[in-house]
Parts: sequence; C-alpha cells; structure tokens
Amino acid sequence: MHKQIEEIKKNEGKPKIIKNIFNNNEISKFMELYNTLPTTVHNKKQNVIKKRWLSDYGKELEELFYKRLSDEIGNFKYDNLKSEDGKDILGLFQESYNPIGLHIDGGFNLNDLIYKQSLIPLTPVGSTVIFRNRHYGQSTNFTTDKNELELKKLNYGQNKRSSEHIGMFGNKPFDQVLHRKYLNHEKIDNLIGLEVELIYEWEVGSMLIFDRTNLHCSSSIIEGKKIGLTTFTKK
Repeated sequence: MHKQIEEIKKNEGKPKIIKNIFNNNEISKFMELYNTLPTTVHNKKQNVIKKRWLSDYGKELEELFYKRLSDEIGNFKYDNLKSEDGKDILGLFQESYNPIGLHIDGGFNLNDLIYKQSLIPLTPVGSTVIFRNRHYGQSTNFTTDKNELELKKLNYGQNKRSSEHIGMFGNKPFDQVLHRKYLNHEKIDNLIGLEVELIYEWEVGSMLIFDRTNLHCSSSIIEGKKIGLTTFTKK
C-alpha cells in the first residue's frame, strides 16, 4: 500500500470531462506525434500497441499539454516511468483493438504522492468506465483468471495481477444491464461490489481527468481500433 494514503486522499475528487480543450489542429499534431514515435510494446495477446511519449519528441506539444492540464489540476510532476537511457516519459499512447481490463494505475513507487491521470481520445469511438471504488496499492490488473494470477515474473513497468478486490467492496452483484451494455468483455463475477462513477464516451478534442486510485477499465464498445493518450501525475 502507498505510504501517504491520507495525503493522497486530500487531493481526490470526482472525475471530470473537459470538452473542446484541444482543437482539430492540435489533435492532428498529437496523431502526427503518435505516428512518429517508435513502438514500445506490441502485445499480441491483448492486441494493443503501446508507444511511450519520449521527451525528445514533440517539445511544442509538451508545453501545450502541460499548460492545458495544469490549468485544470494545478502544478504536477509526470509519473510515467523512465526510458532505457533514464529520460522522462511524458505519457503513453495506446492503439487498442480489444478492451483493456479492470485495473488501477497507482504507479510503482509506494512512497510517491500519486495524483491525477488524464486521457485524451485521438479517435472518436470508445468509452472508459470509472468506478467509485478505490485502491491504494501499486499499478494492478484485477482479475480472477488463474493463469493471469500465476504470472509473477513481470518486466519493468508491468502491472501486478491480483484478485484482492473480490470482497473488498462488499458482495453486491454488479448491475447486469450495465454489464451487458458496456462491460461484457469482463466476467461479471470480477466486478462484484463495484459501482460505476462515470462512463466517459470518447469525444475527440475532450479530456478525461480522474484520480489514480479509481478502479477503471475500457468499455466493450470498440469499432476496429481506438487510440488514446494517457498521462499519470504525482505531487
């Protein structure tokens, strides 16, 4: 568990959506940046391509992004791991063909004062489900899949696997209507006790901001593929 839980809680709030924060030209520049960046991971099992926003790329965009995000959340530091040569990574682009499962992005240093994360959709079709439920541990994929839970040898930056969320939030069955509409890629038993806070329908030009302690996942709504930029922050 994080060492500064009480301080983390002081900075928590409800997720928010900022509409029209980026214009079409700025979104085009993010897409150009995405196409320029080298591929970091092509996870064929999850069918997702990940590209790290390396600090050597997109200096003008970096200034623009920092200004827009800091206007919403105040001063922050990036918390996006480091490149092989020790340089900061400003964010993570993900090109997903399948939905991403239930997880938190609590980071990997439990001494950090984790803060907010942001999501910028670069394609129009998709949605993200934010739960009211919170967890104060490191970055974790929550699953009941036995094969996933047996994975112990993880590479730098990989989420641990855990089923500790089961029973942590009570035993109320998850809403079946919401499950059918948005989360049919998840076993409904993996969502026991969870309550939806917000369903963010992707809209190009908008940005979602939420606490890094919120459990969340992609919805099952996807057309071919979707591309988004996620950034993690700390104080």
